[in-house]
Amino acid sequence: QPPFYAYMIDLLVEEKGDGILKKYLPALLKEYTYWMDGSDELSDGRPAVKHTVLMPGGEIMNRYWDEENTPRPEGYAIDVRIQKAAKNNPELFRNIRAACESGWDFSSRWFADGTNIETICTTEIVPVDLNCLLWHLETTIANAFAVNGEHQKQEAFEHKALHRKNAIEKYCWCATDNIYKDYNHTLKQPTNSIHLAMAYPLFAGIADNTKARNVLQFIENNMLASGGLITTTTVTRQQWDSPKGWAPLQWIVYASAVDYGNNSLANAIRENWCGTVEKEFAASGKLLEKYNVATDNNKEAGGEYANQDGFGWTNGVYLAMKYR
Repeated sequence: QPPFYAYMIDLLVEEKGDGILKKYLPALLKEYTYWMDGSDELSDGRPAVKHTVLMPGGEIMNRYWDEENTPRPEGYAIDVRIQKAAKNNPELFRNIRAACESGWDFSSRWFADGTNIETICTTEIVPVDLNCLLWHLETTIANAFAVNGEHQKQEAFEHKALHRKNAIEKYCWCATDNIYKDYNHTLKQPTNSIHLAMAYPLFAGIADNTKARNVLQFIENNMLASGGLITTTTVTRQQWDSPKGWAPLQWIVYASAVDYGNNSLANAIRENWCGTVEKEFAASGKLLEKYNVATDNNKEAGGEYANQDGFGWTNGVYLAMKYR
């Protein structure tokens, strides 16, 4: 799953103070070691090892990855069926597994042709959201070392965070569209997919005011539907595509809009999303894992599996938007 652990520690810091960082520093370092494992093996001849990628300019960024290139035990029949329909995708099973690690399983975001899962190429993609989360992890570790009085280690992680921030701006900012995108490290260019992960540099506080304004305007013009925010601008039957909407992404864009002063967009997201949740609850007595935000048919909000009843992130985001 994406490395949100450091953000969870932030919540404890709010409640208990900076001293809590000392307690959780070993766990933060353990997670960081997991994501950076293999980085010492990177070279021009081997530019991608496990979760790490050597970028064209020598920077190190991260991708989603899996050790196994075999069908998932929980989705064996589905994966085999996809493989039979695929052409020239020898890493298909690994790419499926890596997409599951991203949490966005599945989305046109990971498809080479932008439409078909048979072309999935997750491990070729340097995701903007993953690298923003790891920037925050590096920053949190630096803060933890500061609390410990270990200033040399603090400076080392501040240096890592600065290099990653610069790399995110260099490789993930698309000046043509004025939004953040994923980067295909094999093709050495931004991907074509347009999705709400573009807001992660804002959520992390990396983006400057001009870029944030452009991103939020793009989202308002192209991704704000009557029921909330669509996940991508591509309509498919995959659950992390339009017309589906997911609570965590509603929150990330909402919080970003608040932080960068776009209150009109923040209010529109809150009203549209909370209205969707309330309408479904009035009709069925349930809160759902995800919603169809473009029409009223939440039975069509499925994907590989049927829409699930009840989900903590829906409850939490609704409460935070409604009552904070």
